Amino acid sequence: MSVITCIGSGNMGTALMKGAGSIPGVSIYFTDKDREKLEAALNIQGAKALLSNKDAAERGDFIFLAVKPQVLHGVLDEIKPAVLKRRADTPVIVSMAAGWSIKKIQDALGEPIPVVRIMPNTPSLIGSGMIVYSLSPEVPDKKIIELETILKCAGQIDRLEEHYLDAVTGLSGSGPAFVYLFIEALADGGVLSGLPRDKAVRYAIQTVIGAAQMVSETGKHPGELKDMVASPGGTTIAGLEALEERGFRGSIIKAVETACKRAAELG
Repeated sequence: MSVITCIGSGNMGTALMKGAGSIPGVSIYFTDKDREKLEAALNIQGAKALLSNKDAAERGDFIFLAVKPQVLHGVLDEIKPAVLKRRADTPVIVSMAAGWSIKKIQDALGEPIPVVRIMPNTPSLIGSGMIVYSLSPEVPDKKIIELETILKCAGQIDRLEEHYLDAVTGLSGSGPAFVYLFIEALADGGVLSGLPRDKAVRYAIQTVIGAAQMVSETGKHPGELKDMVASPGGTTIAGLEALEERGFRGSIIKAVETACKRAAELG
């Protein structure tokens, strides 16, 4: 299998490398200016540290760019000479920086290097992520298969045209934070109604997990499942009315749209 170098050892980088570390024959190397984060990342099975981003560019078959969009340009400048020297064994650049298009990355490197854009989310940390990816035509079929094997270790994957990726960022990239807020609010409602905090949190968590599984496993539209719970004159329809009065649905739609716009701005 491949040598993977990961520039950056934050949550997303370590989440994906943790899954990759379970694949036989894969070698993983990290670089990071934050020594504390780097040391924590080295707990991943078989992971080693490199001294510089230049070393990462010289060694990796896949070079993961797990850095913030605001610093990506500097990282690309740093690795550009080493990447361009490798004409016989051109690496695949895998970027998870919101807003940075494949063309913008290739322009920064000066040549049409094989580039893959991915948008993972934080549940990748426990192997339950949603990872969506787009790629440039220069990425060989063999490398696509290898990359999919790596990404599948962190959750579900899907290949999509690049122009959708800002919307993916707003939905599945930012979406876990919206769900966490809903779980917290659901539990707060239970506490307000008299439940002990630990019980309310537990019930809220399982309610969200179970509801998501119902949508996934039954194949029914969420609206149909909602109507199955909301009996005439009952408790659920009363609660739904309260949500609609306060703009619940519109607020969620606007949150995804706003996150999508911000992703485009970061590019």
